[in-house]
Amino acid sequence: MVCYIIPLVAAIITSTIWGAQRRGPAGWWLMLLLCGGAVFGVVDHLLYGELLLFSPGALPMDLFVGGAITTAIFGGWGITLGIAKMYPDLSRRMGYRMGILRSSEKR
Repeated sequence: MVCYIIPLVAAIITSTIWGAQRRGPAGWWLMLLLCGGAVFGVVDHLLYGELLLFSPGALPMDLFVGGAITTAIFGGWGITLGIAKMYPDLSRRMGYRMGILRSSEKR
């Protein structure tokens, strides 16, 4: 049951540390990914009927799974940022195609 709480807490902590104005697009995407990981956990637990079930014996495994999910989200986010920094023209073109950037924002 705790596995979906860890990405949510990470989203709250990262948005608090960076602040609303200073986080920029990279921080916004990280917060969306972390919230998506939390929503995925809630949906998963709802489907299996375990949302309100709390088992102290399962706590270590839930903490491990939540940590693994959060680590995977941070890793995927970091890889994405690394690729965007290595190939800025490619990431800018993809931003236009996906509608994230408008033609008025061209540099």
